[in-house]
Amino acid sequence: MKIAIVGTGYVGLVTGTCFAELGAEVTCVDTDTSKIDRLQHGDIPIYEPNLKQLVEKNHRAKRLHFTTSLPEVLPEVEIVFSAVGTPPDEDGSADLRYVLQVAETIGRHIDRYLLVVTKSTVPVGTAAKVRAAIQAQLDARGVQVPFDVASNPEFLKEGNAIEDFMRPDRVVVGTDSERAKELMTKLYKPLLLNNFRVLFMDIPSAEMTKYAANAMLATRISFINDVANLCQAVGADVNQVRKGIGADSRIGNKFLYPGCGYGGSCFPKDVKALIRSAAENGCRMKVLEAVERVNERQKRILFEKLAARFGGAKGLRGRRIALWGLAFKPGTDDMREAPALVLIDQLTAAGAEVVAYDPVAMDEAKRRLKGKIAYATDAYGAALDADALVLLTEWKEFRLPNWELLKRAMRGRVVVDGRNIFDRNELRSLGFDYFGIGV
Repeated sequence: MKIAIVGTGYVGLVTGTCFAELGAEVTCVDTDTSKIDRLQHGDIPIYEPNLKQLVEKNHRAKRLHFTTSLPEVLPEVEIVFSAVGTPPDEDGSADLRYVLQVAETIGRHIDRYLLVVTKSTVPVGTAAKVRAAIQAQLDARGVQVPFDVASNPEFLKEGNAIEDFMRPDRVVVGTDSERAKELMTKLYKPLLLNNFRVLFMDIPSAEMTKYAANAMLATRISFINDVANLCQAVGADVNQVRKGIGADSRIGNKFLYPGCGYGGSCFPKDVKALIRSAAENGCRMKVLEAVERVNERQKRILFEKLAARFGGAKGLRGRRIALWGLAFKPGTDDMREAPALVLIDQLTAAGAEVVAYDPVAMDEAKRRLKGKIAYATDAYGAALDADALVLLTEWKEFRLPNWELLKRAMRGRVVVDGRNIFDRNELRSLGFDYFGIGV
């Protein structure tokens, strides 16, 4: 089966590579010539565990190809996935210009039946716009070519994307034709052998499912962070509270970990887009508005803890602050909307010296921050002569540090644990001033 994936960002590259691994012949298309050239030479522009190996393997097997020309591959493929970016506009709505550009290109060049599948996260009603854009180009050409449009939103967690694709909780497919349903069933048949669920539904419901899923997960994070702040105020321990409520089968314990706020490419963007979509349709997502406010507030809490410990923001001037972790989560170099960016802005504005270490994301940080902070080659190097250590990203290598070595390396004894991964009793017994979230 031959398919094309338009867009070689995170979703497009992972999706195309995994379909190739399942035996499909896949062509990944991108207008960025330098990116395509890098991919053809085995240089992967994003970090995702095991992705580089799979790309190289399937490229050598001639199941995975890269090109800058979508018109060239249209005569050969049965399905085109649109996985281009949908960045937020200034008003929070999803920018669909790239999605519609792909649709217009398809409409200008197809000459036989094609199934066009939206993989990008898009608002409800986007498929109808894609269909209209394709049809408008066919009308302009004065030709009649059959085509279908479908929605197949992605549910890939950064750092675990390949496993999520190969062993998904569910695959959501929105269609309005039997022909499209048959093609999508054929494509996903290799995964059906594992008896997982493919959920077919109407297209608007599929589009909404993606947003609703991410909004629910974001809500759980903001909820437990709100509870954590109340726990700290009343003397409770949010870690115990989380266990207590997570043991309820109706609630469960996933996405109930308190911390310094969510970030990344999905939750912030999708929450904003759903709020905006509701407003455009005469509704108001009051819960999600609160979720967003709580999250923005939570990203500032680590600075407040540091400032309180050093006698106010002015007390941070000249202090050396070590940061462990820069990516918004482990397993990725993605720093979009990362809490680290907020804390770095606050610390540097207060006149603090910031030294950071992240196992993967430092190149991305250097690109974003342009010399704003210093970097260390390892975790202990970052902590050298530091007045305080702040844990931002719970990479595994940070979970069991040598605290005696850190006591000798650090100038101060302050540890701010933004993910509650350290044992506060142990640290306090060793003479550290420990500050967690909700404890």
